[in-house]
Amino acid sequence: MKRILLYTLAGLLFLILVGPFLVPVRPLPNLQPPAALADETSQFVTIPFAGTAGISLHYHEQGLGEPTFILLHGFASNLYTWDKVMAEFAQHGRTLAYDRPPFGLSQKLVAGDWQGDNPYTDEAGMAQLLAFMDENNVGQAVLVGNSAGGTLAMKMALAHPDRIQGLILVSPAVYTGGEVPLGRVLNTPQMNHLGPLVARQFASNEALVTLAYHDPSLFTAEARDKALLLTRTEKWDEAFWAFTAGRAAGGNVPLVPRLGELTLPVLVVTGDDDRVVPTEESIRLAGELAGAGETAVLTACGHVPQEECPSQLMAAVVAWLAQQTFTPTR
Repeated sequence: MKRILLYTLAGLLFLILVGPFLVPVRPLPNLQPPAALADETSQFVTIPFAGTAGISLHYHEQGLGEPTFILLHGFASNLYTWDKVMAEFAQHGRTLAYDRPPFGLSQKLVAGDWQGDNPYTDEAGMAQLLAFMDENNVGQAVLVGNSAGGTLAMKMALAHPDRIQGLILVSPAVYTGGEVPLGRVLNTPQMNHLGPLVARQFASNEALVTLAYHDPSLFTAEARDKALLLTRTEKWDEAFWAFTAGRAAGGNVPLVPRLGELTLPVLVVTGDDDRVVPTEESIRLAGELAGAGETAVLTACGHVPQEECPSQLMAAVVAWLAQQTFTPTR
């Protein structure tokens, strides 16, 4: 009996430790370099980042004058999420939107591409945003962030208050989201082997669209192609997993305990049917900010108002901008 139990345990241990490496992870066909997928308005800039030879960022730019707006997309999205509103932002000042690594057409960093600090932590995201501003001669900016992009915007305002004049937070992921569970498990050799397969499964999950939109029928074929641009680029699945594992490994900057320190002008925008970041959480956020936090709740709208309800979003933004002076903070 003991021998049977011993053999059983040995078999289970073999399956856990060796089994994942027996699963084939075949390369995806027809993937292309990011530059091959760029459009006529695409620009690329290489920013410095410690431990790398620099990171190539893909971005769009429109408009002139002050203030400067920087548009930050959410998790697994890209700069094309701002297509329906970027031109209107540009009527009010210089406007830039970039793909946060490893999404969109920005560089896909995978294991071996860096030494030292992980490029997918909160601190790294802020360093990359700061470098992007410096490379584009942006001294100060109003940050516009959707979902995880809103979280980054708030953390940037706390870390570099002299560079940020105001925040427009569109369904920001503050109370929902945060630490990735099972961090140690996700960073094992076994999971790093299987990780690209997990990334492929996530990217093909159409159910996530149903959650993001109040009316999923508005998610057109064109919008889908732009949203999935990541999946046509070289090394995307490896980089997506590296991002997930990197986030799980820690390095996330606490935000909720510091909300009272945000004294700059803030507009919080949410859809009345946001099933990703519940509407009531965005309303709660505006009430917990120390500064001039205002809230706009958009009707018949979900988690990505810039895509689903652009007219309502911009009406709220324009009304808020009319009240601001954006006095330089330094």
